[in-house]
Amino acid sequence: MKKFYIVALICLIGAAVIFTFVYFSGEKTNKDAGAETISYNFQVRPILSDKCYACHGPDANKREAGLRLDIEKEAYKALKDNPKAHAIVPGKPGLSELYIRVSTTDTAIMMPPASSNLPTLTEAEVVIIKKWIEEGAKYEPHWAFVPPQKAPLPKVKNKTWPKNEIDHFVLSKMEEHGLTPNEEADKERLLRRIALDITGLPPTPGMIDSFAKSTDPNAYEKMIDALLQQPAYGERMAIPWLDAARYADSHGYQDDNYRSQWPWRDWVIHAFNENLSYDKFITWQLAGDLIPDATKEQILATGFNRNHKITEEGGVIDEEYRVEYVVDRTNTLGTAILGMTIECAKCHDHKYDPISQKNFYQLSAFFNSIKEVGLESTVGGSDTYAKNPRMDITREDLQGVLNFITSTDTAGLQVSVMKDMDTARKTYILSRGVYDQHAEEVQPGTPKSIMAFPDDLPKNRLGLSEWLFDAKHPLTARVFVNRVWQEIFGRGIVKSANDFGMQGDLPTNPKLLDWLAVDFRENGWNIKRLVKQIYMSATYRQSSVISPEKLKADPQNIYLSYAPRIRMNAEMIRDMALASSGLLQPVIGGPSVKPYQPPGLWELATSGRGSLATYKQDHGDKLYRRGLYTFIKRTVPPPSMMIFDASNRDQCEVKRSRTNTPLQALIMMNDPTILEASVALADHLTQRKEKTEAAVTEAFLRIINRHPDKQEQDILIQYFNEQDAWFKANPENIAKVTKVGEYKMKSAPGPEVAALARLVQVIYNMEEAITKT
Repeated sequence: MKKFYIVALICLIGAAVIFTFVYFSGEKTNKDAGAETISYNFQVRPILSDKCYACHGPDANKREAGLRLDIEKEAYKALKDNPKAHAIVPGKPGLSELYIRVSTTDTAIMMPPASSNLPTLTEAEVVIIKKWIEEGAKYEPHWAFVPPQKAPLPKVKNKTWPKNEIDHFVLSKMEEHGLTPNEEADKERLLRRIALDITGLPPTPGMIDSFAKSTDPNAYEKMIDALLQQPAYGERMAIPWLDAARYADSHGYQDDNYRSQWPWRDWVIHAFNENLSYDKFITWQLAGDLIPDATKEQILATGFNRNHKITEEGGVIDEEYRVEYVVDRTNTLGTAILGMTIECAKCHDHKYDPISQKNFYQLSAFFNSIKEVGLESTVGGSDTYAKNPRMDITREDLQGVLNFITSTDTAGLQVSVMKDMDTARKTYILSRGVYDQHAEEVQPGTPKSIMAFPDDLPKNRLGLSEWLFDAKHPLTARVFVNRVWQEIFGRGIVKSANDFGMQGDLPTNPKLLDWLAVDFRENGWNIKRLVKQIYMSATYRQSSVISPEKLKADPQNIYLSYAPRIRMNAEMIRDMALASSGLLQPVIGGPSVKPYQPPGLWELATSGRGSLATYKQDHGDKLYRRGLYTFIKRTVPPPSMMIFDASNRDQCEVKRSRTNTPLQALIMMNDPTILEASVALADHLTQRKEKTEAAVTEAFLRIINRHPDKQEQDILIQYFNEQDAWFKANPENIAKVTKVGEYKMKSAPGPEVAALARLVQVIYNMEEAITKT
């Protein structure tokens, strides 16, 4: 019996030792796991915003119990209903009603209450709130309003993968989430990706062959440099900026008559090709007319702020629309350059961001002294052109400072630009945003919540530009590098590219965003350097192959452990078809063109007045211009491009939707441009008199930009043979396939060319044809 007690005692002591070891080891592990200080901006505020702000946030009309949790001093106050209690007691979660209410299981006091229909906090979120209070419950200024700083490069386990600084930040996030990068894409796919991203055009078979055979270790970088020097680079870069600048070829509103702003569009292309630094690119557009001894090019750039819709409808209130144009410019400044939803403050103080209604009208004051009227003209009636600032373009200009405008028929052309009146207009806060409800008078000014307004800056648009590019400005560089990242990877580091405010998405890699922003500014706002930096990274060069494990671990590819697969934009799809078929006319600039369009669309949506009452299709080479030169009538934008999510340019847009609909497939199967491109390429292949295998390979190489594998080749050859036999048996159907559009065939329209046209159309309809992989 004694022996039994001794053994039992030993077991108990052993168990106690094990328990103690496990307990304290676990405690140490837990402490180590949470050793990093909780971030208010990136961990706490998202919880409060999602679960608490509906009743205890910035909206005074919906606030309950007098408790406001989004402002530090308000959150620390004694509770209205219980002066002895506080929502937050720094350092003491047990005395903090916030923690008590979100951690309890008592439904009588639980927050959020069941009646709010908001989900309760998860265990992990409760732990974050508790730890934050324990650490002092410190609030932080919103991350986007703090000037970016360059963090040291993070340490990574895989030291051989990074090719530049970008990769260190990306790989660090991958490793943090248990991910590893993909291998580099094969040469053919990589060349296609880089050609589409830089020029918006597919690589030629010659480029593919040369790059594939090259043994030069610097071949990839040399290819990037060569592509960056092509004029097509400026056309590719211009497209997202035209969306942001709401560029169109008509005025908008009811009559939607013609406007001649295309020389401004050509300036944008020219500016990107000349690698105009971003600070000059923006300054010239906002205030080129105010630069001492301004050149015609600098004045032309200010067309950016005259791209808004303009009414021509008789009977409108002139001042109402003039004010609307000022508001539009203010909103565009906020969305395109600041990445802020400042338009919310037109009628009242912003409910989430520290932008007051007064701030909005102080910003609008910079744009309120333009010499303009609200009613541009009336179609068929009196003309008020002389009252609005315009710049004449002469033949001499085309041979001098504006020689980037290639059109020879621009004599007498006028472009809307900016010009202030001799005496500034008074600017007022408008009650509820109503044009004639004047409240307090305000002077031009910028929101101190973003960055204090240096007193020595002029109170005009030139001073506004200097404020934007001050080294301490927290938004300008961040917003632009984020949009470049979005254009390349399909998703910005901040997903909400138009909203860096408190309701916007948090950056998925904040240190990378800030590093890029500071590096961009420190290197002279050099846009070509920025894009090359991204293209040279190992992150960009990865294969787009998606493993089941990565799809499960990171379904949205937030951490970029593989290259994203992105459907091309509308302009790029058109350009791909024209370029691959040999139809593309690579002329830079000039008046916008009217390609094929279903009959009757314009007539159904027009007032019946003006030069755009009916659609007058262009002919010849004008049918084969790049997509960004397609005429955009705001009330009836190009239908095939709209189906692929192009912007109608009604207002500033910095991120297009990417939908996937059956209508897109119907466009690829039936659009005259695609069908005509199919015939043109088939005609070219027939003239070369190559064997079927060679013809299939070249068609595939021109469209998909890689060699087909054996299975693809066999399927396509079999399809060609079937179609060839069918057309031989049914020759009356050959003309239905080969007579499309205005293309004049060089080959005799026989069964072979018809079968090849059908084959090419099949390749155009492959998912890979319109997807950047």
